[in-house]
Amino acid sequence: MSTQPSSSWRAYDWQLIRDAPIAPVMHMALDEALLEEVAAGRRKPTLRIWEWAASAVVIGRFQSLRNEVDLEGARRHGVQVVRRITGGGAMFIEPGNTITYSIYAPVELVAGMSMVESYAFFDRWVLDALASLGVEAWYQPINDITSAAGKIGGAAQTRRNGAVLHHVTMAYDIDSAKMVEVLRIGREKLSDKGIASAAKRVDPLRRQTGLPREAIIERMIDTFRAQHGLTDSAIKPEEWQAAERLVETKFGTEEWLRAVP
Repeated sequence: MSTQPSSSWRAYDWQLIRDAPIAPVMHMALDEALLEEVAAGRRKPTLRIWEWAASAVVIGRFQSLRNEVDLEGARRHGVQVVRRITGGGAMFIEPGNTITYSIYAPVELVAGMSMVESYAFFDRWVLDALASLGVEAWYQPINDITSAAGKIGGAAQTRRNGAVLHHVTMAYDIDSAKMVEVLRIGREKLSDKGIASAAKRVDPLRRQTGLPREAIIERMIDTFRAQHGLTDSAIKPEEWQAAERLVETKFGTEEWLRAVP
């Protein structure tokens, strides 16, 4: 697989956003707003670490809401359902059990790479961070971060106007019983020991590292900073406003959520 040296990352002044927990629908809107800001040259390339204010199911841009989500189960457990702008599969999110990040970058960073190669390229630093914590992880094309014990996380991407959004959700811990009550996907694959089967397919970082979630995130940030450089930043007022408009006109609407019924 072709790769580029880390100096290609070093050509940019990378910014770090790490904010207080926000609502799932606002995360969806911020991804689009910040991607557009980087595309327009108003924001430097950015790494954003997410904090979730509520539990959620996040479905991919092209997924069927009805096929992926048990809406009654989601209501019962107080799980919000949102749709993102990238493709890929449904994710079950609980605030303390999930590590999520987004990278917003000029598409020239991955010029000459295939889509498969760009996925692995964007997450090389994460694999290095996990290795430093004793977790031997690798990329399973096209978009899974996995280990011998099972899948750790999944990535998704979209590109527009010369910029790329690459985001990843990794499992720090998982409530498998709740997950199978809100996600339809995979139910037909589950045996009588369904909860155990579901848990085996995802191997959370808490069990693999024995570390607090915060410690893993700090190691990730330290690794990115050491390899590529990283300056602390924050979401600008105009970026918040753009995201709020997107919630009102797009991400918070039934039309968007049910775009694929």
